[in-house]
Formats: sequence, C-alpha cells, structure tokens
Amino acid sequence: MNRTKGDEEEYWNSSKFKAFTFDDEDDELSQLKESKRAVNSLRDFVDDDDDDDDLERVSWSGEPVGSISWSIKETAGNSGSTHEGREQLKSRNSFSSYAQLPKPTSTYSLSSFFRGRTRPGSFQSLSDALSDTPAKSYAPELGRPKGEYRDYSNDWSPSDTVRRLRKGKDKLQLLEEAVSMHDGNVITAVLIFLKRTLCKEILFRELEVRQVALRHLIHFLKEIGDQKLLLDLFRYLDRTEELALSHYREHLNIQDPEKRKEFLKTCIGLPFSAEDSAHIQDHYTLLERQIIIEANDRHLESAGQTEIFRKHPRKASILNMPLVTTLFYSCFYHYTEAEGTFSSPINLKKTFKIPDKQYVLTALAARAKLRAWHDVDALFTTKNWLGYTKKRAPIGFHRVVEILHKNSAPVQILQEYVNLVEDVDTKLNLATKFKCHDVVIDTYRDLKDRQQLLAYRSKVDKGSAEEEKIDALLSSPQIRWKN
Repeated sequence: MNRTKGDEEEYWNSSKFKAFTFDDEDDELSQLKESKRAVNSLRDFVDDDDDDDDLERVSWSGEPVGSISWSIKETAGNSGSTHEGREQLKSRNSFSSYAQLPKPTSTYSLSSFFRGRTRPGSFQSLSDALSDTPAKSYAPELGRPKGEYRDYSNDWSPSDTVRRLRKGKDKLQLLEEAVSMHDGNVITAVLIFLKRTLCKEILFRELEVRQVALRHLIHFLKEIGDQKLLLDLFRYLDRTEELALSHYREHLNIQDPEKRKEFLKTCIGLPFSAEDSAHIQDHYTLLERQIIIEANDRHLESAGQTEIFRKHPRKASILNMPLVTTLFYSCFYHYTEAEGTFSSPINLKKTFKIPDKQYVLTALAARAKLRAWHDVDALFTTKNWLGYTKKRAPIGFHRVVEILHKNSAPVQILQEYVNLVEDVDTKLNLATKFKCHDVVIDTYRDLKDRQQLLAYRSKVDKGSAEEEKIDALLSSPQIRWKN
C-alpha cells in the first residue's frame, strides 16, 4: 500500500478513538502517545491482508484490542482502579511506574524472520505470537529512561527497521550496504531475505542493475539446486546460453535411462555455443550406445555362453558412465569385435573422435589387466610402406612400462619396453626400479662406464647369471672403458 509522507504522518498519529489524558501530568500524555505508536507499529509485522483479522480484536468491554482506550484500561486494571492507586501513580516517576509491570520474555528472534519458521524452544514465529491469546495481557511498554538507549541512539528500533524493510526501499539499501562490505556471507543472507519477501519480478529487476549481488544469487541458486527460479532468472535476463546450460543440468535428476535419453534429445536444439552443442550431441549418442550395449551384454552374461563374461563377471552397469569408462569397458569385453558394431572400441574411437593417446592409454590398461600380452605388443607395433615393423608409443614407453608393471607383467616383457625408452637416465632409473638387470648391465656397457658397472655388481645376487655377465664384461679386452 503506497502512501505519501503526509498520509503516513496522519496514519501513524491519528486514531478513531478519543485519547485519554491525565489532567495533572503532561508526561503521561506523551507516554500514551508513545503507547499508541507502539500499538500501531504492530501492523507492520504482518501482511496487509491480515490486518483486519489480527489487529481488530474486540475485548469484552467492546474496545478493539490494541486501541489506546484498551491500553489505558488494561494499565489501569493492572495498577489498581482505586483512588489510592491513582495517587500512587501520580506520585511516582512515570517511567518507574511502568517498569514495575512484569516484562514478558521476548518470543521473537531475528533468525525466525529469515528462516520463516519457529525456532525450537522458547522462540516462536511472529504469526504464532500474534495469533496466541495469552492468559494475561499487558499494555505495551510506554517508555524507558534515555540512558537505556545510549548504545542505540543512532540506530532504528527493531519495529522501525521491520516497518521500513516491509516498504521495500530499505531492503535495497540493506543489500547495497552488504555489497559495500564485500562480505559474501552477508550478501547471501540478505539475498535469502529478499528472495522470500519480494516477488521475483521486482527482485530480478533490481538485481539486474546490481551485478555483484546478481552473481551471488546465481551462485546460491546453483548451490541449492533451485533450477526453476534459476531458469526464470536467466529467461528474464535474456541469457540464452546460460538458460540452455541450466536446463541441460536437469538431466542429472532423471534416473531412468530411456527418459534421460529423450530429455537429452530435447537439449540438442537449445542455443548452446558450438563447442557445447557438440558435447550435448555426444552425450545423447553415448547414452544411446550404452543402452544398446547394456541390453546385449546383460543377455550374454545371463546366458553364460561367453567366456569373457564367465571369467570376468561384470561389476557394474555401463549406463550413464563417462566416455573413457565406456571405452575401457569396450576394450575389456569387446576388443576383437568388428568396427561395424556399436560396442567395438575402434567404432567408439571414430564416433567420438577420441585422440590416439587416450585410446592407446585406455586400451593398454584394459588388455594388461587381462594379461593379454600379445594384444599389448600389437598395440604398439606399426608397419611402414616397405613392410618393416617398428614399435611406437604416442604416450611414451616410460608410461607403458609403469602400466605393465602395475599389472604384474613378466620381467622379460618389462625389459623389452624399458629398452625402448630413449632417454638414458630415465631408462636406467626404470630398469633399476623394476630390477631389469640385463637392461642396466647393457646400458653401462654401451656407456663404457666401468665404475658404475662395478657398483651395480654388488646389487645383484652372488653366483647369479647377472653377476657372471658383469664379470665377463669387466675382463673383456675388446671394451675400452672410460674409467
């Protein structure tokens, strides 16, 4: 409800009830005016729609509960209705007389405003507090000595703060102050408050010109998973690409593979960037393949007629797995299949444009785990146009050696690939680490390093073939040692 400044002054300082005054004390009149303001300020704690229901209550005397006349009668009833009580009231200081009234424990907490619910224990929400009918009511506290307000002389009272915040303008001032403090937690707390108390159209419009707060809200909505409000915000801001990405994220909440596939199909035409559009298409195609592979392999496994599934039962479903995991699965269970099948590793490599390094690394891990050393050898063997074979590793032979050792490859196979490492220092380190003695001995021989060969002799077993080989080299007259 919009009011001009003059209307507000008239609203807060007028009453349809005739005010009571004490003839002997002017101070009492000021107290009653303050009481009136305190009573009327309660209107700002509830929505406008609930004003008539919550505040216009009528007591047994016919006076509306919360009116000035009702407050006076309640005060008079509590302090005594006799002439002696009136004289006692006049003779005392006005503040101290009201200070004797029992002060009920506060039932409001600031956190209840932000959470919108009752705190367990002694605190209760505002709506609960206003709707309860206490056994005994007291008039609002008329005032306290100014000394009690010395720490808050420049601050708004809680009721004034709430009243001003409900008007909306001070809510934005609260947000701007939070942003100026550069405290993310404070900004987020204020945004939660605004999110609950402003309609989203007003909230979006005001945040559009406050980019810092806007970024905090977007991050907060992503963290709590409020996709609906996030989509509405991106739609309002006309951020089409972010809107599309936010819509795409909803597939994470779909568990059924077929329904997820259909949802991903609807995402293909959304306004993504060129790179993101390719990823969305690949995601849809991959899930489509996984559904086909899963159905076929489940049937083969249950039939029990395929050797690979008998020896190595599947530990998990392939559905919704990443591309690299799918490739490993395919290299493990379907390595020899023709390129034309959906489950073929080569088919996956070409369909999703998997780089050679990634393909070789994944295939090596899968075949080494099965101890299929012939497949490992074939993976690195290439032929030139003259028919000569050569071993080549796009991932580096030092990584090949690490993976082979991890999968307990025989020493003979390890030595073959250690010898293919070009860097001498790396070769010696790997050979020493994995006890490829022949590689170490041959390398020191080629380097003509007699001292290193003598030092390595102490590391091999006495009487072993390696020791005999070292002794033969050291005594050979055909080798011209450097030292």
